[in-house]
Amino acid sequence: MRPCTRRRCAGGFDVGREVLNGDAVVVWIERAAAVIVENEKYLTELDAAIGDSDHGANMARGFSAVRGKLAGQPREDVGAILKTVGMTLLSTVGGASGPLYGTLFLEAAKIAAGKAELDRTAIQQSLAAGLAGIQKRGKAEPLDKTMVDALGPAIQAFEGAAGVTLAEALARAAEAARQGAEATIPLVARKGRASYLGERSAGHQDPGATSMWLLVRSLAEAAAE
Repeated sequence: MRPCTRRRCAGGFDVGREVLNGDAVVVWIERAAAVIVENEKYLTELDAAIGDSDHGANMARGFSAVRGKLAGQPREDVGAILKTVGMTLLSTVGGASGPLYGTLFLEAAKIAAGKAELDRTAIQQSLAAGLAGIQKRGKAEPLDKTMVDALGPAIQAFEGAAGVTLAEALARAAEAARQGAEATIPLVARKGRASYLGERSAGHQDPGATSMWLLVRSLAEAAAE
């Protein structure tokens, strides 16, 4: 994180307390929307191998809609912002990803409700609540070859990043998410459309884990601005 001349840094991050406020959350989501759209073709190619070939298009459509919704969103309540993201994804992203990503943000919104900013503990709790919601809704466990395999390691890395800045902790989370997504390549899918392929699903990176990595990476990049 670059040094600031004032206590409050541009982008919504406070160097002294290292918190994430509404402005920062919007920066994160806008960055995520941009990277999802940029990687639409890549996500579609991954999904074509083991799914319905629509993950890229669905995610790009959903996050583009989110970007539009947030344009006039008040920034005082982080929970309200996350709820808007979740509800929009639920209504615009097709397939299994819409309910799962929607649940991620809606569960996180419950932790953040009424808060003007999130400290590290609240960030960790929000991510953990989102993961729990995904697992409950999708019945997925680690190594099932799903987005859980990226988000779970990311949260563990964030929790273990003591003694470093918020930006560095999130960078470690993003790297763990990347490694988790890549680690799905040899796995046999046990959930979702890919599970219908059985052993043939091995050898391909899971598209949901990949989009989750992009989401976490976007958060880390926003924190580093």
